[in-house]
Amino acid sequence: MENTTEKMAIETPLVMAEKACQALMQIFRAEELPPVNHFHYHQGVFLYGMYRVYQATGKKEYFEYIKAYFDHLIDEFGNVRFARDELDSTMAGILLFPLYEETKDPRYMIAAKRLRSALETINRTSENGFWHKEKYPYQMWLDGLFMGGPFMLLYSRHFHEEELIQTVLLQEKLMRKHMTDEQTGLLYHAWDERKVQPWANPETGCSQEFWGRSVGWYGTALIDLLEILGDRQRGQEELISSLQSFIPAIVKFQDEKTGLWYQIVDKGDLEDNWLESSCSALFIYFIAKGIQHGYMDNSYREVVDKAYKGLLEHMVEEKETTLNLSGICIGTSAGVYDYYVERPTSENDLHGMGAFILGSMAYYDLMKESDNNVD
Repeated sequence: MENTTEKMAIETPLVMAEKACQALMQIFRAEELPPVNHFHYHQGVFLYGMYRVYQATGKKEYFEYIKAYFDHLIDEFGNVRFARDELDSTMAGILLFPLYEETKDPRYMIAAKRLRSALETINRTSENGFWHKEKYPYQMWLDGLFMGGPFMLLYSRHFHEEELIQTVLLQEKLMRKHMTDEQTGLLYHAWDERKVQPWANPETGCSQEFWGRSVGWYGTALIDLLEILGDRQRGQEELISSLQSFIPAIVKFQDEKTGLWYQIVDKGDLEDNWLESSCSALFIYFIAKGIQHGYMDNSYREVVDKAYKGLLEHMVEEKETTLNLSGICIGTSAGVYDYYVERPTSENDLHGMGAFILGSMAYYDLMKESDNNVD
């Protein structure tokens, strides 16, 4: 009986991840995922999580749903329309590679080349850091490392374009150089090279706050980049040291009562700050994977145990075949404290559902591996 109970506990994150997938699949056909007709990271993050579920379960319905989204937006010649002036569009491209590997349909690699070519037209800072978007001149945002980095590394691996690896490593190095707060070890949401934005510190150019989800994207990028690079030695040692100093900084601000994290990570003591589900899920993702890959010791296991339990208790309403996820900050620009804490929250937003599925799957993999090691 005890083994059965343990097995049920291990399966819980996978069950929750599937219920999150089903929740949106029952509402939206793949072609209708919001914002409709956009090749964008909103859909990319959710479908990336779904792909992890497909890998674990082998259930074709998930693969076919992912494929339907891309087939709706990519024509018979491999053309795909996307915003060419921003890294956010690139993120969904990471799924083009597994789609091609499974189907051998050349359209997916043609579309990947279109995304790759657009990177050349994105403006750069004086040190060759990508502007986050054309409308945000001279600004680097933490989000950008996840939005562009994994795609560039996957593209590099498939098309043997080695210089892309160094481009990605440079982006992380610039973020760490300009956006790290020495006191907390956290990274600020955004940095303005010109130091002219209303939110920018006139001396450093940094935004004033550690916004949860942007901090989560950065950590998620670090672990994904390390996974993609694997044992190829390309200078990624700095990514490892970044992750190993970053995770303890995050853990310091975990809410003692709930196990979750706040919208503004380091200011949980302020009354108008609030617990946010998508950043909490992303923190679970990269901490769990950090343990699994041996970058962090097993003492951090209790952090993810507590965080996942807190997510289920405080943010998830479980139903028979689906679930509702609350406490998700909607899409957010860089700003000052009041701007962040006054952002609306939503339920079952793709940002949050994607993050929740990713966190659930990373936790599931960690639990399963721990169980195998015991056996």
